[in-house]
Amino acid sequence: MPRPRIPRRVFSEPNVIYFKPAGVPMRQLKEVVITVDELEAVRLKDHEGMEQISAAKKMKISQPTFQRLLLSARKKIADALVNGNAIRIEGGHYIMSRGPGRNFGRGRRFRGGFQ
Repeated sequence: MPRPRIPRRVFSEPNVIYFKPAGVPMRQLKEVVITVDELEAVRLKDHEGMEQISAAKKMKISQPTFQRLLLSARKKIADALVNGNAIRIEGGHYIMSRGPGRNFGRGRRFRGGFQ
């Protein structure tokens, strides 16, 4: 039996969930799906400029897990930009949080109870 996944803590729901190249009809585009927790890792590291260890602590995950999320998200973003694909943000294994100890929602793919 595999170890149960611990949900990642996310502090902001994305305002925009879809990006696509201008002037290309949707039926001609391939989609790249980035999960909400991958987006949170990119936001904390690249947008906020946090160190990986402190960003991982903020998301309540280990630093190697944070690194895997970050690499996965960056690879998907690079693929979309280079190949002209659309980016859709959805899913993941996360809990929405407003701050330390104040959870207010669950991720769409959350399974299990609060711990």
